[in-house]
Amino acid sequence: MSITTIVLILASTISLYMQITNAKEEMQGEVVTFAKIISHNAASGIVFNDNVTEEKSLEALAAATVINNVHLYKLNPANEPEFFASYNKTGQAPVRAMFDRVQELSEPRFGSDGLELITPIRLDGNHVGYVYVRASTEPLNQLTLNTVMITLSVLLLALVLSFLLTLRLQKIITRPIEDLVYLVQQISSQKDYSNRANASSLRELDILAEAFNGMLEKIQQHIQRQEEAEEEHRRLNLSLEEKVSQRTTALKEANKELIQTLEKLHQFQRQIVQNEKMASLGDMVAGVAHEVNTPIGLGVTASTMMLDRLNQLQLDFKNKTLKASALARFLNEGEENLNIIYRNLNRAAELISSFKQVAVDQSSENTRVFSFTQLMDEILMSLRPRLKKVNHEINIDCDPDLVIESKAGPINQVIINLIMNSLIHGFEFIDKGRIDIIVRMQGNDRLHIDYKDNGKGIPEHLCKRIFDPFVTTKRGQGGSGLGMHLAFNLVTQALDGSITVSSEEGHGVAFEILFPVRKVESQAAQVRNR
Repeated sequence: MSITTIVLILASTISLYMQITNAKEEMQGEVVTFAKIISHNAASGIVFNDNVTEEKSLEALAAATVINNVHLYKLNPANEPEFFASYNKTGQAPVRAMFDRVQELSEPRFGSDGLELITPIRLDGNHVGYVYVRASTEPLNQLTLNTVMITLSVLLLALVLSFLLTLRLQKIITRPIEDLVYLVQQISSQKDYSNRANASSLRELDILAEAFNGMLEKIQQHIQRQEEAEEEHRRLNLSLEEKVSQRTTALKEANKELIQTLEKLHQFQRQIVQNEKMASLGDMVAGVAHEVNTPIGLGVTASTMMLDRLNQLQLDFKNKTLKASALARFLNEGEENLNIIYRNLNRAAELISSFKQVAVDQSSENTRVFSFTQLMDEILMSLRPRLKKVNHEINIDCDPDLVIESKAGPINQVIINLIMNSLIHGFEFIDKGRIDIIVRMQGNDRLHIDYKDNGKGIPEHLCKRIFDPFVTTKRGQGGSGLGMHLAFNLVTQALDGSITVSSEEGHGVAFEILFPVRKVESQAAQVRNR
């Protein structure tokens, strides 16, 4: 309807415009013709100045209903127009002279009340005057009105016929669609997919109905297969519940056995960890004992020499054969031997003191105030028997005035485990390795330990599991795989911190340890502040 209306309005508008334009052109042509006839007839009368004859001649225009007014203008000797004769249609008021509009009305011009034209009058090629013609536009207006009314009537009639035809076509097309919509609603509400759409007289709707029926057929088959599958599923569920019940009972019994096994495993693991601690401590005891034997042996040798010299001196004194030179030599040797005894006994005392402190720290997890540099010295002193056998270098980068309050025991064990791990695993087949231990305070309440070595590193697959228990590359060679696991537990549980590892095979290993501490101002720092 919209397309039809637009097309009809456009066609009617174009037709109406063409008809009105043609009517105007015809009226202009008619007025031009009248003007030429009047101009031709009036030429001789103007030359002979016979306006009476021209007045009578113009009265013949009464037969032309379209002409309302006619003026004849004569050119005076100054070549200016002056009124000569006129015609006014009966009942039509005369109009003023149009001397000032000669150029304006040289072409037909429609005004508000008529069509006007001024044409020159010539005789034998000489310009003798002008003729002014004013025609009525009432016939044109009437024709335009009639044309518009006819066009509108035809347009309305065409639209009505188009509307009636559209209603008819709409019923033919929409009735099958409405039936199909009703069928869809019925199937949606009742879930009855056995219904089918009826055939239609329209080919397109008939294709749609066939496709819809095919879809319903597939849905019905799918639902049927689904119902069969659900029935099979219910049967399987019944048998599965029985199997689940049996398996649940068996699983409960297996869980009990597993819990008991896990408890035993935890007991064994704790025992192994304790054995690992004791083995580490025993290895340290053996090394320290061997290290202490050297200064004690030197002291025993020096004291034995002193006793021999003293017995000889007493014998010479008793026999009254003691000489001053012998006494002087005895005094010199005695002083030298006493210095030897003092240095070696003092060295043994330091070794025993360091070992005692390390042993106490390893067996205790109590918090105490200590100098971190002194703690590292004690650790290295306790490892001295092991370190003397290798050419590896250990560098400690720590503020000598750093005093903290923390648990020295776990720190002690962690550092020893890391160093021993580097000696046993990292520096295997390496003659001279390097260990760097950098200690820094992070803020005022956290201690950061950066441990690095330039050993052979850890393989990627092993680096991800380095802190797991029983992970070792020395299986069957004395390695238990608990060293790193013990260090991880000490850092995360005893020290409430974190430890991370990064390594690339062939490029050493790096451990970052971070745990909370309380920083204490050392005596040296207090003296400087004073």
